[in-house]
Amino acid sequence: MPSEKPSDSDESSSLSPFSSTYLAPQAPATVIRGATLLTGTGQQLDNADILFSDGKITALGSEVKAPAEAVEINGVGLWVTPGIIDVHSHVGVYSNPAVRAHSDGNEAVAPATAKVWAEHSVWPQDPNFEKALAGGVTTAQILPGSANLFGGRGVTLKNVPSVTMMGMKFPDAPHSLKMACGENPKRVYGEKGGPGTRMGNMAGYRTAWIAAKAYDKSWSEYEEKLAKGDKSAEAPGRDLEMETLRGVLKGDIKIHNHCYRADEMANMIELSKEFGYKITAFHHAVEAYKIAPLLAENDICAVVWADWWGFKQEAYDMIRENAALIELAKGCAIIHSDDETQIQRLPQEVGKAMAAANRMGMNLTPAQVIKWITSNSAKSIGLDDRIGSLKTGMNADVVLWSGNPLSVYSKADKVWIDGVLRFDRSAPELKHTSDFNLGIITPAGDRP
Repeated sequence: MPSEKPSDSDESSSLSPFSSTYLAPQAPATVIRGATLLTGTGQQLDNADILFSDGKITALGSEVKAPAEAVEINGVGLWVTPGIIDVHSHVGVYSNPAVRAHSDGNEAVAPATAKVWAEHSVWPQDPNFEKALAGGVTTAQILPGSANLFGGRGVTLKNVPSVTMMGMKFPDAPHSLKMACGENPKRVYGEKGGPGTRMGNMAGYRTAWIAAKAYDKSWSEYEEKLAKGDKSAEAPGRDLEMETLRGVLKGDIKIHNHCYRADEMANMIELSKEFGYKITAFHHAVEAYKIAPLLAENDICAVVWADWWGFKQEAYDMIRENAALIELAKGCAIIHSDDETQIQRLPQEVGKAMAAANRMGMNLTPAQVIKWITSNSAKSIGLDDRIGSLKTGMNADVVLWSGNPLSVYSKADKVWIDGVLRFDRSAPELKHTSDFNLGIITPAGDRP
């Protein structure tokens, strides 16, 4: 086994429950030479080198000097990107095989379940993790489903093998809160006592936030008394539902809001202003193009598909230029999967969205749009200071592609996470598979 070192920030969350136990193994310095680099910052560097060591990117450009012991890789004709980030995945909470026993994404027992955490449903042995890795995905935000007004907390995972969820958990990544508007909550709860309408949805959010403001006030007053040395101060009772909502009000937890229609996104923005919290991203957002300037003005990312539409009424008014029009408005466009197969092919989805934009006359380039699955994604989950771009000092989450990653003909050849080679298409012995898979993929005669 390689020796291990602590990750760059695992010491600060030691007092939190379910803290990350992720450790990055030691790995040799690595330099890729002569490749085409898409940095995630809008740049394309041709015939360039990239060097990473001790888990960080240390240099990139032409004729980079590398330590004598560094692993050298000929990148001529190959492309390099940051590790792909999927900000909307249910891998691990809707695991394969897709049986009822693995359906752990929706706590569909009440309209508001902010108290649940998706990470407590994650099954690390889900075979979809390794398939996503083969598609260049190094980080994924795992979200609850969208049955509820408040579906629960999401978690950001590193796509590394582990027996436990904590061994995959991205150190110090902020939690998210999944909210959902529109058809799903009113369909699920319309015959269970409500909400059964969109106005019922809005009333449900507001009722919860009123309670959260009161909870926040009571705890803030208690904390102020403690700070002043008042030892007689009594702590309010804990409420898991309210703890999550208070985390949002304090800015510690990011809102990721399932919302398709433009009018509903506008309503949710008004709601956030009423109660003083920030919406980080609208997910699915098939009508984001209709309010692109509003989203840009409020610094809200639009997390969209390239071309999924029509599977329910609120998904009908989709256009393939959706992401591009967000880009045109100087907003934050992101392509996501929400699907166990599409997570394996996210660069191709970006390619489709770019092609639609260019047919419209935008002349976007791979260097501009790769951020839709790298740096923009990292921004939305609060990790753009560590992942999502090829810059010195960033975590060495790096993918080497056989060609232009937006092409259907290209594949991820090698994938590094924190500078550790986690996938190599030419080295079958490196391909990790979960214990669950062993009895399925190992020939009967070779089983112990």
